[in-house]
Amino acid sequence: MENKFKSGDIVCAKVNPTTPLKVRVFARKVYYCDVLDQPDEKEKVYFEREIKLYSTKD
Repeated sequence: MENKFKSGDIVCAKVNPTTPLKVRVFARKVYYCDVLDQPDEKEKVYFEREIKLYSTKD
C-alpha cells in the first residue's frame, strides 16, 4: 500500500480544514502530523481518508 502524502506535506483534517498540519511520518496505515508552527501542540494522528492537502483558498 502506497501512502498518498509524504513526510513534510502540508495537510489538514477534513473536519478542521483551517488548521494546517505537517505530515511527520506514515506508519501502520496512519499519518502522524504536527500542527504547523505550534511545537507545543500535541501530535495528531489520522487515517488517509480523514485528511486532505491544505489549501488557503477553502
